Amino acid sequence: MNQQVFDISDIKIPKEKIKPYLNLLWLVPLVMLVLGSWYTIQPDEVGVIQRFGKLSRTETPGLHFKIPLIEKVTKVAVKRQQKMEFGFRTLQSGIQSQYSTRNFYGESMMLTGDLGIGEIEWIVQYKIQDPVKYLFRVRDIQGTFRNICEASMREVVGDRSINEVLTTGREEIAMAALNMIRELSKQYDTGLAVNLVVLQDVNPPDPVKPSFNEVNQAIQEKENMINQALAQYNKVIPEAKGKALQKIQEAEGYAVRRVNEAQGDVARFRDVLVQYRKAPAITKKRLYFETMQEIIPKIGKIVVIDEKAKSVLPFLNLSQGVVK
Repeated sequence: MNQQVFDISDIKIPKEKIKPYLNLLWLVPLVMLVLGSWYTIQPDEVGVIQRFGKLSRTETPGLHFKIPLIEKVTKVAVKRQQKMEFGFRTLQSGIQSQYSTRNFYGESMMLTGDLGIGEIEWIVQYKIQDPVKYLFRVRDIQGTFRNICEASMREVVGDRSINEVLTTGREEIAMAALNMIRELSKQYDTGLAVNLVVLQDVNPPDPVKPSFNEVNQAIQEKENMINQALAQYNKVIPEAKGKALQKIQEAEGYAVRRVNEAQGDVARFRDVLVQYRKAPAITKKRLYFETMQEIIPKIGKIVVIDEKAKSVLPFLNLSQGVVK
């Protein structure tokens, strides 16, 4: 069976048909240049324009024009809150965040002031404040900023004990690290505004976790005993002070009352003495009668009978006391 072979060079297309298409080829780069001369800056961005590699200007959000092939646009998100993670990496954030299973001990392991070791995971939140400085003042801005953050945190942690790092000193450490990162970022002209430093997780290294847990448990038991003792102290001491103050006030009141009574008795005796000197006999009788009037009502009923009486009249009520 014979096979016929065709050579493509044998195919000839008339030039009259190709010429219209060849005239359209020059429109392709022209369209590309026109389309590439317009760009859009988003509301949270700033456009930095370079002409032949040199900074030319910055553009605000909106639609803008640039010279094709001569000017280059770099869009910088200046209003977006960004974060840098240390000691861990978030692969996917959301309701169920996913984290990298790699260990980042080189970032998280830190030496404390008392020669202890802590595993610290933290986040630095920042914004790009000056896009020009961010792009041109530092060669590797992300790497430099990461080194600034890590160096600052290590210096702050190195000035504190392991107990401060693990328990009460977390807020102070975060604030000190934030201030130091801000100062170094300003010195290096990074163009970044550091907003927050958050200590995510602070733990002792895995080999010594059981010992640390036992120490923490002992500390908690100690604090609990101290709190119980203070509670008992606050209950008993104020009560005893109150009783003592009550006794003192009662004694002072009794002393004042006795003094007043004594002063009253003295004044009354002096008045009686004056009257007695004027009329001794009359004063004696008056004192006698007054004394009897005061004493007799306290004695009660008195029945005087003969000792030789054999019986008692039935209407006498002897239960109230009888004086023979």
